[in-house]
Amino acid sequence: MKRTLGVCYYPEHWPEDQWATDAAQMVATGLSWVRIGEFAWARMEPSPGTFTWDWLDRAISVLGEAGLKIILGTPTATPPRWMVDKYPDMLAVDAQGQPRKFGSRRHYDFSHLGYREECRRIAGLMGERYGSNPHIAAWQIDNEYDCHDTTLSYSDAARKGFQDWLAQKYQSTDALNRAWGNVFWSMDYDTFDQIDLPNLTVTEPNHPHQLAFRRYSSDQVVAFNKVQVDELRKHTDAPLIHNYMGRITGFDHWKVAADLDIASWDSYPIGFLSDRLEGTPEFKRAFLRQGHPDNQAFHHDLYRAVGKGRMWVMEQQPGPVNWAPYNPAPLLGMARLWAWEAFAHGAETVCYFRWRQAPFAQEQMHAGLLRPDSAPAPALAEARQVADEIETLASVGTAKAQAALVFDYESAWGWDAQPQGADFEMFRLAFAAYRALRRAGLNIDILPPDTADLSAYKLVMAPGIMSLSAPLRAALARFEGIALIGPRSDTKTDELSIPTPLGPHLPGVDMRVALTESMPPDDGIPLEGGGQFLHWFEHLEGSAETFVATAAGQPAIMGGKNLRYLAGWPDDRTFDQFVAGLCDALGLETKQLPEGLRLRDTETHRFYFNYAAVPLTWEGVTIPPAGVHWEDLR
Repeated sequence: MKRTLGVCYYPEHWPEDQWATDAAQMVATGLSWVRIGEFAWARMEPSPGTFTWDWLDRAISVLGEAGLKIILGTPTATPPRWMVDKYPDMLAVDAQGQPRKFGSRRHYDFSHLGYREECRRIAGLMGERYGSNPHIAAWQIDNEYDCHDTTLSYSDAARKGFQDWLAQKYQSTDALNRAWGNVFWSMDYDTFDQIDLPNLTVTEPNHPHQLAFRRYSSDQVVAFNKVQVDELRKHTDAPLIHNYMGRITGFDHWKVAADLDIASWDSYPIGFLSDRLEGTPEFKRAFLRQGHPDNQAFHHDLYRAVGKGRMWVMEQQPGPVNWAPYNPAPLLGMARLWAWEAFAHGAETVCYFRWRQAPFAQEQMHAGLLRPDSAPAPALAEARQVADEIETLASVGTAKAQAALVFDYESAWGWDAQPQGADFEMFRLAFAAYRALRRAGLNIDILPPDTADLSAYKLVMAPGIMSLSAPLRAALARFEGIALIGPRSDTKTDELSIPTPLGPHLPGVDMRVALTESMPPDDGIPLEGGGQFLHWFEHLEGSAETFVATAAGQPAIMGGKNLRYLAGWPDDRTFDQFVAGLCDALGLETKQLPEGLRLRDTETHRFYFNYAAVPLTWEGVTIPPAGVHWEDLR
């Protein structure tokens, strides 16, 4: 499959006589796709039941006749003012009990059934009008679920919906009380309508109560997405897509994606580095204008899996953004590097955000491919370069991965409810494991928690998985490579209680976690022969073999030939040593890459990406800053 480029465009923001010029310039830049419509509800339906489709009809015609394929978005992330007047209680409520207001975006409550019905209605009307339009080649549902922390709402609609959800799940309050351990602190309930939302309690709410609310809230996102999908399926065979975000765990992406055809995500490497990722000040200075060298790859691999093999980048940062604490410009070359890295990880399409920088409203400081005066911004030439390179480079495909990482959203909710250490977070732990695999030069697949077959891999990691699913447990029992489970894996039930007998329950391995401790950032557990655990350490007991010990002689890695348990959170250097040792035992080749250099193998090529701000030389090849180098493997 040939890789393609696209761009996000807002015809309603620009004079109509400018549309054709913009479209022609997009095509001349080598762009194939244009995304429109996802924020335009007030322009489609300016008052209830009054529609002004004519401008959108003309925009679709102009863009399509220029040779662009259109991704049409449903506009449900920005309900118009009249919608809020119609449903004043559709606004989400924060954890402090304050309603969120109209005046930006994502101002709706997933639990509000009246608004959900309005979204079904507008999706159906758009499907009827444009489902057979030859220029509409894909659809985007809504925009960036959970952006601005919008999955959880503590509203009356959410409370009533949660009570109904609990009644269906548990059937009786006796069963719920037992599952939640409500005998503790006299928290028993007699009826489901006594159960409130888990906020504004004197001290922390009961952990399974919090987890249940996270599960309920995720189910509302799934249901909200599905009503639009079901309407559009009546009218179109074009693929349906949602654009997920980076480091978002507020809902179960695996379940939302079950109703979609493609997973896309919005890649803002520099914004994420300063706003969402840990790192020392020195590290963040080194990658200030490039972004974290592993963040984009992690999300490409995650969303390729979420999309069942089909992944796009719906929004690619081209210049400074407007929303991070600080917003430096990318190093020249990064807009090209980010696109090629996405392609090497399996992306079918990369769309830059946006075509022209807006001169007004909240995102006016967010750069585009054009400046507000329509002069070229720096990334325009890089997009043209990528388009030219696509023509000369055959389809790169995706290559077999040697290693896999299991990632579970429900575990993220469980550890959010019960972190036990101020800096324990599921994403952070999983990302640490992923980075170690990637620094070793391995191709990595990310797998859902109900994976039933691991036979394609030699090395599997499952960090922080609250409770191993039955399919995964069975797959581990059959696994012939080495699986490194933990830390903090299979040590709780699915109701977030401690099981008896103690976990983890690894097939054929006599071992259990007897005691758990979390450490502050300035403390650690030294390991025999060097290295250390930070943040987290579990005291293991049992008759299984100890492969690595702490300096005090306690097991650090324990298990059998194929299944081993990691008892703590290694620092980066220690994680690298563990991965190197496992790969050596498996006969997997690893590489000691310079800081900032990353590689990715495809079916046909090996790609090197230099995230460093200085040239790097590897195996006789010097790669400039923000440079991409590839070798033909055939």
